[in-house]
Amino acid sequence: MKKLVFVAMATFALSSCMPAVVRQGEVGVKRKAGVLSQKTLEPGMYFYNPVITRIIKLPYRTVNLELILNLPSQEGLTIQSEVSILYNLTVDKVPYIVENIGENYETDFILNVFRSAAADVCAQFLAKDMHSGERANIEARIANRMMELMGHRGFTIEAVLLKSIRLPADLSRAIEDKLRADQQAQMMEFVLQRERREAERKMIEAEAVRDAQKVIAEGLNRNVIEWRGIEALRELSASPNAKMIITDGKTPFILGGERP
Repeated sequence: MKKLVFVAMATFALSSCMPAVVRQGEVGVKRKAGVLSQKTLEPGMYFYNPVITRIIKLPYRTVNLELILNLPSQEGLTIQSEVSILYNLTVDKVPYIVENIGENYETDFILNVFRSAAADVCAQFLAKDMHSGERANIEARIANRMMELMGHRGFTIEAVLLKSIRLPADLSRAIEDKLRADQQAQMMEFVLQRERREAERKMIEAEAVRDAQKVIAEGLNRNVIEWRGIEALRELSASPNAKMIITDGKTPFILGGERP
């Protein structure tokens, strides 16, 4: 009889227990009879009584929270942006998060903090800045502002990414026109620089020709010319053809030439 009672009690105990698996990248917290344990459960399998006990599992790995949000600009424009918030939970703060913020911490806490931080930071920048190199600065400032508000409560903001920015149509068109005008101005400046270099090249070439002619002209003095005339007479005298040469001893003048 006692054996049957023991078996019945064991069967009831086993049937009233359920397994819970805490996976890698998760941390578990046990709530028994409404009281939350301050001890966290590492990855593994745990049995609990579902009537009075619940195991709450939260991820502590990096989580990507994506949303689409309208951001204000310094001019008062509304900029639509697709945003990614990369965050993780501090493991030993998980019981505090569940007890003081709740399991819906993304909706109830993170999103509200982000909206406030993004509005404060983006309102200090022009709309065009969100579409330029200032975007990284805006992202970093939003993440730092969120850490000021959330860091001591067990959240680490790894990064805030403004993945896409949709500007108002008029502003987007104005920015495109300005970029096109800048590109045309840069092209014109390139053409002007090329023409300047070509003009400088031609000037240097002309100066080189002028200097060469000047050197030649300076070298052709009267003595050199007379010497060249003497050499020409010497070559003519060695020729077998009959010629009449009239000269004053300096410059020869030739009459006649080679006859058949």
